[in-house]
Amino acid sequence: MEARKAGWRWVVALAAVLAMPACQRAHEGPAATGTATVDDGTVLTMWTRSLTGSFSRVLIDEYNRSHRNKVKLTVMPADSYQQRVGAAAGTRQLPDLLAIDVVYAPNYASQGVFTDITARVGTLGFREHLAPSHMRAVTHAGHIYGVPHDIDLAALFYNKDLFIRAGLDGDRPPANLHELHEFAAKLTALGGGVHGFNFGGACPDCMFATSWPMIWASGSKVLTDDGTAALLNSPDATQVFELYRRMYAEGLAPRAARNESGPSWTQAFSEGLIGIQPMGATALRNIEEASQLQVGVAAIPGLEGGASSFAGGDVLGISSNSRHADQAWDFIAWTLSEQAQVEVVAKNRYVTVRSDLDGNVYAQQDPRLVTFTQIARKGQTPYAVAFGKTFNDPNGPWISAVADAVFGTGDVGAALDRHNASITASLSGG
Repeated sequence: MEARKAGWRWVVALAAVLAMPACQRAHEGPAATGTATVDDGTVLTMWTRSLTGSFSRVLIDEYNRSHRNKVKLTVMPADSYQQRVGAAAGTRQLPDLLAIDVVYAPNYASQGVFTDITARVGTLGFREHLAPSHMRAVTHAGHIYGVPHDIDLAALFYNKDLFIRAGLDGDRPPANLHELHEFAAKLTALGGGVHGFNFGGACPDCMFATSWPMIWASGSKVLTDDGTAALLNSPDATQVFELYRRMYAEGLAPRAARNESGPSWTQAFSEGLIGIQPMGATALRNIEEASQLQVGVAAIPGLEGGASSFAGGDVLGISSNSRHADQAWDFIAWTLSEQAQVEVVAKNRYVTVRSDLDGNVYAQQDPRLVTFTQIARKGQTPYAVAFGKTFNDPNGPWISAVADAVFGTGDVGAALDRHNASITASLSGG
């Protein structure tokens, strides 16, 4: 089952890091000139990974219906997408348009896979309202190589029915991580297979996307600003992972959490057996609510309060070997327009990538969608060229750190100290 059908996951396998020589050759393609948008009947090619395919298709279908240009979409399996892109970059056979996971954007932007669209983005009157975390990821050496395509936001999901049964206020999620533990204990005490908390302990991206916001909300960083060193051994990070270990040891999370690698990590929540679980906003589209499962959402809190989120999703750019840059920009600019963001994106219950459109009529029809748009302003996307091999690899240094910190028997702080060094070595090319 694909990760988004299971609820939410940004990346599902280790992706090969694009080879520098291949990408340098791709960068020798046509340079960006002018800022025109051209709708002259050109057929454009676009690639996306399977996790984003349905979202991209909704936009493309409307664009093709209303424009002379036509976009032909190819959806590829998520677990082989990065390798396919790397091979196509080396042979200059990339499509006109390329959507990629935002965490890989710094790598792509730095290695010449995309065309420089700095001048084109500069023509957008709403450019300052585009998702800042995504825009930072596509910016390299002061130049812009893409724009936000879709956003998935980590949020705290909670089961209102279980809250009420446990004597909690169904409209008040935990305000800090101390309350999260307290609430989880009361929820677990309901019995009948109910657990107060859940997580994917063997899922690299499930863990960084849901635990890092807790660290950010507590006031600490997880990486240096340039993404070349880890800061995961801070006192705040230690307390966060001590909390995970405690909740697992106390049985507040199911035993299956230890080996959950991602495909079924939201199933128990969907079945009404989990009280609180950090997940992605897209999970709301796949949960069938009933009288026993009314879902509340909130930003992920820190140790003493605060709020944060991991802003995932995809960015979209013009490939460096495209011969139709003006026509490709016509499509990109249209996807960011108010018409597309409101009447296509928001209407289909996706989160808009423009903060100036947060209050659109469709979002207001469901208070949780308004919450997601508010969470988007608190979201962060870590910047690191070597993000994939360091954090997404199921055999990489990050998930080893999680295993020791959450399920080990030694001191949590010492475990994070030890693994922080190996994570930094991976980020810096070691």
